[in-house]
Amino acid sequence: QVQLVESGGGLVQAGGSLRLSCAASGRTFSNYAMGWFRQAPGKEREFVAAISWSGDTTRYADSVKGRSTISRDNAKNTVYLQMNSLKPEDTAVYYCAAQAAGRPFAQSAAVFGSWGQGTQVTVSS
Repeated sequence: QVQLVESGGGLVQAGGSLRLSCAASGRTFSNYAMGWFRQAPGKEREFVAAISWSGDTTRYADSVKGRSTISRDNAKNTVYLQMNSLKPEDTAVYYCAAQAAGRPFAQSAAVFGSWGQGTQVTVSS
């Protein structure tokens, strides 16, 4: 099992930037892909971005493509989500997730077996 702790959320004006961090412990960090998801009030949790174990491959939701960058530092057991040009519709609780053992690299929440507690991002207009 992997323990995940997110940080970096907060209140920002539209057009601003935030960098979310997620510190992992437990399984060897460099052995699994990582992802970011978000859930807005009254909506289902949705995929935001994912990064392979090596960092060579990344995937983004169309809604954040070009405005967000996912990265990881395997030496620090940390994955990041840099979000720029934030919009009010980006307001949500953001969760990081670790790929479950034996699952493929994909954008589906079903392949992620461990989740953090979430960090709130609020974008004001």
